[in-house]
Amino acid sequence: MSQSPGFIVLDHQGMLSVRGVDAAKFLQGQLTCNLNYVSHDQSTLGARCNPKGRMQSSFRLVLQGDGFLLSMARSLVEKQLVEIRKFAMFSKSVLKDESTSWVQLGLIGADSILPELGIELPATPGAVVQHNQMLAIRVSPSLAELWLPATDAPCTIRQLAAGIEQKDRNAWQLELIRCGLGHVTEDSYESYIPQMLNLPALDAVSFKKGCYSGQEIVARMQYLGKQKRHMLRFTSPGDELPAAGTALLLADGGKAGEVVSAARSTEGIELLAVVQTDAAQEQQLTLDTASRPPLTLASLPYEIDVEREIQR
Repeated sequence: MSQSPGFIVLDHQGMLSVRGVDAAKFLQGQLTCNLNYVSHDQSTLGARCNPKGRMQSSFRLVLQGDGFLLSMARSLVEKQLVEIRKFAMFSKSVLKDESTSWVQLGLIGADSILPELGIELPATPGAVVQHNQMLAIRVSPSLAELWLPATDAPCTIRQLAAGIEQKDRNAWQLELIRCGLGHVTEDSYESYIPQMLNLPALDAVSFKKGCYSGQEIVARMQYLGKQKRHMLRFTSPGDELPAAGTALLLADGGKAGEVVSAARSTEGIELLAVVQTDAAQEQQLTLDTASRPPLTLASLPYEIDVEREIQR
C-alpha cells in the first residue's frame, strides 16, 4: 500500500565529498561503481570495500561542482575519510566531511512535490536535476531525495511543510525496503560483500572497469557463482520491530540469515534480510524475537540474476 505524499529529514545520512582535478580518477580505483556512467544528470549507487571485499560503506554518488558527493550513513563518514585518505596522498583530491553543509530530505510522492519547487525530475532511476543549488535525485518511480545547502534548508522545509506532511524516519525506511534498497550502517560495517545487498542488480558494481579495493574477491564471487546469500524482502504480522542483525531462524532453530533493515507498516512489519536464498524459498522462517513471528517472502522490484552478464 502506497503512502500519502510527504517529506522526511534524513538526518541519519551524512555527506563525504571528494573534490579536485583527480577526483574521478581517484574514486574509480576505490569504489565498486563505474564513474564513467556518472554525469551532472545521472547519479549512481555504489560501495567501498576493504581488500577482502567486505563493504565499509554504501552510498549514493552525485557529481557536484568540482567533485563528487557521497551520501552514506552519517556514522560511517569519519571512518571512510580515515580509510580512503590513506590512498589519496599522491592524488590531487581533497576529501572532506560535508555533513553539516547539506540537509538531505526524502520525498514520498515526489512528482507531486518537486514541481512546487520548480523541479521536473526524469523518471530514470538515479536521474539528477540541479536547480538553485538544490540537487534532486530519483530513487524510484515515487521516491526522490532532495539535497539542500544547509543555509537554504530552513526556508525550503518551511515551504514544503506548508503544503505536505512531514513524516518520520519509519515512513522512509518502509519505502526503501519496498524498493529493495539496503544500506551499510555502523552495525554492518565490513559484514557483507556487495552481492549480499544485491548491488550488481542495482548497477552499483562494475565488473568491466578494472581494479578497485576488494575487486578480486567481488569478481570471484560473481563469476564462480559461489554466493548463496542475498538480500530478500519479508513481511511479518508481528508488531515487535527487529533491530538490524536480528537472526532469521530455520524450522530446526538454526540461523538462516539476519535483518538488514525493518519498518512498521499498517499490516505489521516489513524487512530486508541477508539470508540463505534456498532456505528462504523452501522453508518457513521466523524472527529470533520473543514472539518468534513467522515471515512471508515478498517480491522485490528487480531481479537477482547471478547469471546476467554485467555490462557496466
